[in-house]
Amino acid sequence: MKLSDLLDFNEIVIQCHDNPDADALASGYAIFWYLTKNGKDPRFIYRGKNKVTKSNLLIMKEQLNVPVSYEPDFDDIPELLITVDCQYGQKNVTQTKAKNIAIIDHHQVNDDLPLLSEVRSNIGSCSTIVWDMIVNEGMDPGEDILLSTALYYGLYTDTNKLSEVSYPLDKDMRDALVINKSIITQMCNSSISLDELKITGKAIFDYEYHGKNKYLLIRADWCDPNILGVISDFSLETVDVDICLAYYISPGEIKFSVRSCVKEVHADELAAFLAKDIGGGGGHITKAGGTLRPEKLLSQRGGEESDLENIANYEFRSRLEEYFSMYKVIYAKDTILDTSDMKLFEKEKQLLGYVELSEVFPIGTLVEIRTLEGDIDVRIEKDTYLMIGIEGEVYPIAKSKLESSYGYVPDPFEKTFEYEPNIKDVVTGEIKNVRKYAKSIVSTSNVRIYAKELKENIKLFTAWDEEKYYSGSPGDYIAVREDDPHDIYIINKKLFGQLYREV
Repeated sequence: MKLSDLLDFNEIVIQCHDNPDADALASGYAIFWYLTKNGKDPRFIYRGKNKVTKSNLLIMKEQLNVPVSYEPDFDDIPELLITVDCQYGQKNVTQTKAKNIAIIDHHQVNDDLPLLSEVRSNIGSCSTIVWDMIVNEGMDPGEDILLSTALYYGLYTDTNKLSEVSYPLDKDMRDALVINKSIITQMCNSSISLDELKITGKAIFDYEYHGKNKYLLIRADWCDPNILGVISDFSLETVDVDICLAYYISPGEIKFSVRSCVKEVHADELAAFLAKDIGGGGGHITKAGGTLRPEKLLSQRGGEESDLENIANYEFRSRLEEYFSMYKVIYAKDTILDTSDMKLFEKEKQLLGYVELSEVFPIGTLVEIRTLEGDIDVRIEKDTYLMIGIEGEVYPIAKSKLESSYGYVPDPFEKTFEYEPNIKDVVTGEIKNVRKYAKSIVSTSNVRIYAKELKENIKLFTAWDEEKYYSGSPGDYIAVREDDPHDIYIINKKLFGQLYREV
């Protein structure tokens, strides 16, 4: 769906979920702004039993001119109803009758969606989706500093102070927005009420500690999601606590926050594992979080809604124990694999892309390369190149290593990917698209590896990065270069057959 599709309607109402948070208010505000700029006269409402009373949200409404009104008894039937940060018919939004429905959301899809819908469950905030849709219409939300500040705060709060930002589009919006920092500071310093302070203390007091794997499991009363981050951040400072998981249960979702202070556990990976098949999770290596859908959890476990508290606690505990027991950790620097049961492979000829980074920015420039896999910081040198893989994955490579494994070809590099990798000058903030500078290269058979299919889950710390591990699952391949016994790495099962052939 494009935002311009909404311009076919005249009587338009924008509705966010009941008890709206900052992301709901910001994304609704942005749609209101877009429609108004295009000559429409929309209304922006929220319903439910409770009026907004949180200090930070009241500041947001007043200081940023958020044009939302509380309409608990709304009974008009508009030509178009747009639900933002929620999905029509779900429990967290009072149902409003309308002739046509549109949905813009970033949560998991539970029911059939109408034709007019834009739901991206991998995005950190609904604000990001609306920002991207507006930009794709050739408009810049950044020209309005109040709207820009609202969008930033929507992302900030929905990703636990940006600690759970993982998708590059969220980072793109964060970097592009021009904000009023004083208002952000004012809202951030008004986000915890005295009642929430009590919630924090009560939750920490009732912690559940598991000494074998050194983790805390903490259940809080329903609160602002940022409170979970406060709880887990504070609790992680405790001696003999390596992992902390704090969560609450609300009628529409189970929200959780994860913290890790050991390199053997990436918080974002753990969050994704905790939410697998029943929600969504992600974030950073040390800070992450996610959401479980109560109806999916109950369906999977076969329980009743009255049992949700016990079922959720059991689910978190059992998944944590499963996660800790399922991985074998390998440190490549200190490991030499037994290749007697591994087969020898060589690279298939594959058309890939490469970029000579000195053609993008001058030698000596510190750049940040943004990809789906995360951000990579590189200081450009004369022989610093960037490889672009068959699925758009990128990684730095020295010219000598590139030329020993690949051959230059005159064919243009014209592949497109889900997310186009960008390069940003860390000092100036200037951003350039990588593919604009990409040329083609073909892999040769000069590189040979020993490889075998994994039968267990692996966490591999490579010889060139001892702080971040690569995960491998059964069906993936573990490989080692024939000419370097410590150059051990994981190859995704989807890619292995495309990249290598048996010798």
